[in-house]
Amino acid sequence: MPDEIPNQSFTERTPILKGWSDDTKYLVTTDDGRKLLLRVSAREKYDRKKEEFEALKTIESRGIPAPKPIAFGRCPDNSSVYMLLSWTEGKEAEEVLPLLSSKEEYRMGVKAGILQKRLNSIPAPKDMKPWGVRFGKKLDWKNERYLACGIHFEHDDLMLAYIEEHRHLIQNRPQSFQHGDFHCGNIIINGEGEPCIIDFNRIDYGDPWEEFNRIVWCAKRSIYFAAGRIDGYFDGSVPQEFWDLLLLYISSNTLSSIPWSIPFGQKEVDTAVEMAKEVLFWYDDMKCSVPRWYLEAKKTRVK
Repeated sequence: MPDEIPNQSFTERTPILKGWSDDTKYLVTTDDGRKLLLRVSAREKYDRKKEEFEALKTIESRGIPAPKPIAFGRCPDNSSVYMLLSWTEGKEAEEVLPLLSSKEEYRMGVKAGILQKRLNSIPAPKDMKPWGVRFGKKLDWKNERYLACGIHFEHDDLMLAYIEEHRHLIQNRPQSFQHGDFHCGNIIINGEGEPCIIDFNRIDYGDPWEEFNRIVWCAKRSIYFAAGRIDGYFDGSVPQEFWDLLLLYISSNTLSSIPWSIPFGQKEVDTAVEMAKEVLFWYDDMKCSVPRWYLEAKKTRVK
């Protein structure tokens, strides 16, 4: 497959197996020694991948550290779509964070939060339906999928009740560009200790605060990084409305992760259920919208 990319010649090609994307990925080396990332997708995804490629152009124009778009198109036999991007050198944040002090973890989180804010500053198309309409339908769909999946966890009624009692908060929300899967597994720390965002295959447009719905995975890896990410995004002044709305987004995502996990086997189901229990603990059975991990990080971080 790497040999079929138009106007490109590679001396080395290494499959990349890590990740949840349906794309086939390769680390390739060009004749002049450059390392690039090659992503190959089903031809039916042409429009979606074109949108992703154009978004990366916008991101590059704004100077946001992310893979640079190099080439995009259909493979010669028209069986698939290719995207060629610059290769991001470094290590995943989730590998680096355990090696840092709490102070350094927090500072890295602040940097990531600032990058997230810059991504979310890219405006959404003006013709999009209101967020309340769009996400309202998604809330209903996610709840229905969870209730019908046959796997539940204790006190799930508390999450379902919170969603219903706070769904009015999604009305009149601004919409902007979303990375779609922003967490420490999609952040590379380069040799200079600076974060770079990768894996834009889930881009979307919506409430910029929804981008925090996967911060639970950051908190599980490092409460200091997660706290820094929020503080960096809000420049240290976090509004209460954010906490109330974030808990709604996290609750919805937590419920939907269980039916999502089923096709991947018992291990992933167990991980999703365990995270649901952890979320209930962090939020004191939905009685407190500011999570325990944030309060603990702010209290114990070495300044």
